[in-house]
Parts: sequence; C-alpha cells; structure tokens
Amino acid sequence: MTDLNTNTITTRSLGIGSEGIKDQYADGKAAKVWEIFIGDTNSRTQTYRNFLVGLLRARGCKRILDVACGTGIDSIMLLEEGFEVISVDASDKMLKYALKSRWNRRKEPQFDRWIIEEANWLTLYDDIKDLVGNGFDAVLCLGNSFAHLLDSFGDQREQRQAMNNFEKCVKPGGLLLIDHRNYDNIISSGETASKCLYYNSNHTVDIKTSVLFIGREPALVTLDYLIDASSAIKNSYTNGNENSLSEFRLSYYPHRLEVFKSMLRDAFGGASEYKIYGDFKTLEEAPVPDFYIHVVQKSMQA
Repeated sequence: MTDLNTNTITTRSLGIGSEGIKDQYADGKAAKVWEIFIGDTNSRTQTYRNFLVGLLRARGCKRILDVACGTGIDSIMLLEEGFEVISVDASDKMLKYALKSRWNRRKEPQFDRWIIEEANWLTLYDDIKDLVGNGFDAVLCLGNSFAHLLDSFGDQREQRQAMNNFEKCVKPGGLLLIDHRNYDNIISSGETASKCLYYNSNHTVDIKTSVLFIGREPALVTLDYLIDASSAIKNSYTNGNENSLSEFRLSYYPHRLEVFKSMLRDAFGGASEYKIYGDFKTLEEAPVPDFYIHVVQKSMQA
C-alpha cells in the first residue's frame, strides 16, 4: 500500500502571488505535479481547442493577453495557431515552465517574440501599462484560475479590482474570456468532477471536495487532488517509487454564477455584450455544466 503521507503537497494559501498574497504553487513541487495534471498542448481536448481558437478567429482577435498563463499551455497553443500572445502569471514557479518552452523554441519567430512577465491581477494594468497600448483584442483568464483569488475582506473587493484591471486591458470592442467551475453545483452536491473538458485527465485518480461555510455562506472550496504521477515523474517527487501517488490541495473561492455575472457587468458596463457557455456549449445544450465560460465584448463606446 502506498503511503500518501510522504507524497502530500499541502497548499492552503491565498491564491495568486505578490504583494502579500501567497502563491499556492510556491514550493515548486505543486507546480510540477500540476503540470502533469493539466498535461501539455497535445493534452488539450479538441473541443477546447476548437472553441477557443474558433471564437477568437470569428471575432477577428489577433493580439491576446493571457493573464493566467501558468505553465504556458494555452499561450503555446495560441502561438502555434498564429496569434500574438503576451503572457503573465503571479507564480514564478509556474512561469519557469513557460520560460523553458520559450527558450526551447526560440528559433521559431512567434516564440522569439513571446513576451512573458510576472504580474499581479490587483495591480495588473499598472504592471504592464507599457504593453497594453490601445488594448488587447482579447484577455483570457481560463482554467478556473480566477477562483484562486480568495475573498480576504468578505466583500469581494479584490476580485472586483482584478476584473476592473482586466477591463482596462481590453480594447473597445475586444473580448474578455473568463471561466470558473460550477460552484453552485459543487456546493449543493459536495462533489467535484474528476474529469475535465479542459485537460486530458488520465493522471487524475480522485478529487476530494470540502466546502467551508462562514455565516451560512460558502466562503472556500478546498480540492484535494490525487494524481498518479508515476508515468511522468521518476525522481524525487515520487521518492523513487514508480507506483507512488501525489496528493496536493488547492483552495478556491466558490463563485456563484449570478454574483459573478453581476460583477462582470459592474466592471464592463451595461452597454457591453455578455454571453455564457457551459462546457463550451450553449447553456441550453449543457444546463448543468462542470465549467461556466463567460465571454464579454467590451462596448465600442468605452
């Protein structure tokens, strides 16, 4: 029997890194196992690739800001599809994988021009103002990344601040694509789907879900991921045991769909256009999805 205690990565921290907000991937070990969990660009399902690339091309988007690039999976996919991409993340441990990919493919023109920066959502616009110019055709915050930013003050002020920064980076007529898990369903059921349309989750063994309530309101969802990393890591991360499993814990803010919609409208205004997809389908086709994907088209009058 495998002793999971020797392979547990515990990361109870406050979401994105920088300026006092801790990085849940800061030990580097969680970042490595997370890379295995999400896979590489080839692990992206065709449904996901078709949805994202098709939507961006249909809207004429060329210049993209990936504000949650992590190890660079989405950014690399978009670079390979011919988009101009600027990528930022608050975790330097995650970014090192993106930087390594850029170096390994530096002889390819699109990768040689790839800009990668460390940035904090709470100060994002000021951090990259010199790169924003007249704004991006699209800003992406995908992979349930926004839920890493927890509600430190109990009024979601920092989450609203981050959304306002995203809005500043989108050009008039441009897009914001932002998603989150279906936390309404997670809260009511107490369970999280172990398989995901975003990734090839072949390494996922189980996801255990815990919900913390404060004053009868859900304030935190903690997911304990059980990952079979033996086929991808054969070094100190598995302690030399090829059959060992890795368990790590991440904490998320449980965004309610209606509240999230309201925050987006507060950030982008009533003249902007809003559409919600469920698992890359219309909500009529997927009424109880695992993920909600919000697409906001900023008003041309902005």
